[in-house]
Amino acid sequence: MKQKIVISVSMDGQKSRSQWYQSLMSAAGFSGQNPRSKALQIAVGLQGVDQAALGGKEKDQIEVTGEGIDAVELTDLLRKKVGFANLVSVTPVEAKKEEKKEEPKVAPLVWSYGVPQYQIYEVKGNGSQYYNPYAWSI
Repeated sequence: MKQKIVISVSMDGQKSRSQWYQSLMSAAGFSGQNPRSKALQIAVGLQGVDQAALGGKEKDQIEVTGEGIDAVELTDLLRKKVGFANLVSVTPVEAKKEEKKEEPKVAPLVWSYGVPQYQIYEVKGNGSQYYNPYAWSI
């Protein structure tokens, strides 16, 4: 059964480290990836995920859709690797029923090859005086 999981994630890059350590790492150039792209990579890396997107007014929520996704595991991974994460909702997704428009059926083209054409050669006399093309031999 497909489900949609919405997780609110702190996208400001704040983890549980001290401010001093974070300022030291950012000054040294070890800031790493953008927290949004990192959070999306973590979400897509789980087994069973079909789609992951950012949502919410400030793009601070991750909406993950798929089958057999463990919401608690995803939340824990985001807490460990990105920062504060809060599970907002887990809802089942109903399959969209697509109405099929019947296309008008086109009759298959029947192609007749017809009767094969044969070449007809006219045999003319070889200059003999006895040659009569209209004579029958019995």
